[in-house]
Amino acid sequence: MTTLIQLMKRFAGIDTRREEYAYAKDPVFGHISQSRIAERWVKTTCGYCSVGCGMLVGVRDSKAVAVRGNPHHPVNRGKLCPKGLSEHHILDAPGRAKHPLLRKNGVLTPVSWDEALETMATRFREIQERYGHESLGVISTGQLVTEEFYTLGKLVQLGLRTRNFDGNTTLCMASAVSGYKLSFGSDGPPGSYADMENADVILLIGANIADNHPILCHRVDRTSPGTKPRTLIVVDPRVTKTAMMADIHLAVKPRSDIALLNGIAHILIREGLIDHDYIEQHTSGFTQFEEFVSAFTPAHVTSVTGLTEEQVLQIALLYGRAKSAFIGWTMGVNHSTQGAVTVAAINNLALITGNIGRVGSAPFSITGQCNAMGTRESGFASSLPGYRKFESEKDREDLARIWNLPVDRIPSARGLAYPDIIEAAVQERIKALWIIATNPAVSFPNYKLLEHALRSVEFLVVQDGFHPTPTSEFADLVLPAAIWGEKEGTYTNSERRVSKVNPIVTPPGEARSDFNIFLALAERLGVKDELYPGWSTPHDAFLEWQRVSSGRLCDYSEFTWQQIEEANGIQWGGSSLYRDGIFRTEDGRARLHSVPCEPFQEQPDSNYNFILNTGRTVEHWHTRTKTAEVGILNDMVPNAWLEMNPSDAARLELKPHDRVTVRSRRGAVADLELRITGIVAPGQVFMPFHFSETNSNIVTLGAYDPISREPNFKQCAVRIERTPLRDRRSSSARR
Repeated sequence: MTTLIQLMKRFAGIDTRREEYAYAKDPVFGHISQSRIAERWVKTTCGYCSVGCGMLVGVRDSKAVAVRGNPHHPVNRGKLCPKGLSEHHILDAPGRAKHPLLRKNGVLTPVSWDEALETMATRFREIQERYGHESLGVISTGQLVTEEFYTLGKLVQLGLRTRNFDGNTTLCMASAVSGYKLSFGSDGPPGSYADMENADVILLIGANIADNHPILCHRVDRTSPGTKPRTLIVVDPRVTKTAMMADIHLAVKPRSDIALLNGIAHILIREGLIDHDYIEQHTSGFTQFEEFVSAFTPAHVTSVTGLTEEQVLQIALLYGRAKSAFIGWTMGVNHSTQGAVTVAAINNLALITGNIGRVGSAPFSITGQCNAMGTRESGFASSLPGYRKFESEKDREDLARIWNLPVDRIPSARGLAYPDIIEAAVQERIKALWIIATNPAVSFPNYKLLEHALRSVEFLVVQDGFHPTPTSEFADLVLPAAIWGEKEGTYTNSERRVSKVNPIVTPPGEARSDFNIFLALAERLGVKDELYPGWSTPHDAFLEWQRVSSGRLCDYSEFTWQQIEEANGIQWGGSSLYRDGIFRTEDGRARLHSVPCEPFQEQPDSNYNFILNTGRTVEHWHTRTKTAEVGILNDMVPNAWLEMNPSDAARLELKPHDRVTVRSRRGAVADLELRITGIVAPGQVFMPFHFSETNSNIVTLGAYDPISREPNFKQCAVRIERTPLRDRRSSSARR
């Protein structure tokens, strides 16, 4: 039987069968096979989720052979999750994109970089000359280094002159960004990971950190000797791994969290558990807010959420009486047509109790991807670099001066968001698409619409570290890009900590870093000298980004690459934002918002009688472009599944491991393994979204938040059927 420590050793590239190999003694793991003895160790930052773990990667014979957590990095303190422990395997994984490919006579054919870039520049110019600058759409990622995001934003908005530029971060973090802007006037998570350890009460809403951000579980652990006593409350319709860790789990009905938040505010006001001085000095809109939440009595909240009045009262009193209270959330909040205002409702609780700007207290968005924060700060998509506003003449003038450009070159309004770019492609308003380091054929919420868009454009460029992917198979041009471990720059994690990313090995074949691809295209377009004078490395981008961010909330001018490296990461803004109670609004006051609780769009009925929920599993990352190629991860979870409550399974006469089909009004996903479990409530089902073979987005709803434009990946109506034998895939296909 494989023990946990043996499994950890396998992840780290350490052989447990030492009698079969030459070995050396390792101070951490014991014996290491000779082939895994590193000649040198490279310090870097994990490239998966937003936790931002520091790591050391061992290199031997120019290959990455081992990995371990950096014990001096303040984020993870030497720990890594399964993905981090096996991350070095992606560098020589099968399926890497190694050569530019251009579709000729219907077939993707290897070509030189010269031909690839010249074709790309020529086709983009031709299409924009015929249909206008904004006939080009660009969809980026949360996986690049900040220096690349900054470079790309300038190239798209100022070089290619299209505003239709967004990233896959809109699929996960746009609601958090919009909610922060609604309440505080600016993006930027106000707190830090340390707040979880210093809080008296931790309230996690729609945040399954045990699967999505596992290293953060150590921050909420209450069992270790010497840890501060605190109460962990988890709000989630499903009994997640995180809910199992909680002192209190509130199994609310899907999308009833707004009612709960308003109900907590109602009780806090009624019981006098609010900070009147803070409200008076630092907020606006309290009178209207107080009147609005007066309707959210415990009885009303109970009718909406399915909780008892005692539960609602208990949670409100715990939060209100805490000396310091922390609220964290992830996709369970963001993935909604009401995501942005749900974030504002969370912020309301922090503001009326003064739980912001001090140790242990914050409304804290736990970001999705490793550098989603970097693109939010510098990427030139939903805002101008440095959290500037498109509509602000002063902000545009500031950037024009720094860049030595006419101010009218800088857009005065945001272009289309990600889902709107896709819809514009279907409508043939977008004629060319450039997709960078993302896989929308699996991740976009309405697959049929996405497929229509990819087939409708005249020219599709996919730039990725892997090929083929479900998206790159549609491409007219594939550009092979370097990935994590092959380039240099910085990532910013969820707590605003900027950490260094270093190259470990060289990219395979002819693959180039995204930075070099962007500069090479800029040269072909004739804008390199204008936009990037004297640039040759990502460090040049960092130096300019320091000037652009200077004096802004996300100020990078105070530290260098070397200082970031030596300090194992530096937080811009310090441990807490808004310590002085001054916010980035016109009058310096935070805004309280009255947020109605609306039913989710597609309610179950007699034909589609289940509510589908989707999410992640700890072993895989997003669309499995990387993790499916890492054998140890894929062997642990090779296929998707469906979770169903025992009472529903009995009613449908289904048994564990039956093969079932999930069917919605949009399509069907067949041949899922059925798991019968009390983890999900009656009337609800759950499936992971990582798997292209059983793509959950064939059935999910193409509905979006009107403010953030983030998709409603959850809460669609489905029915469950036994999969006919003719529709079942072979076991080899499932692998």
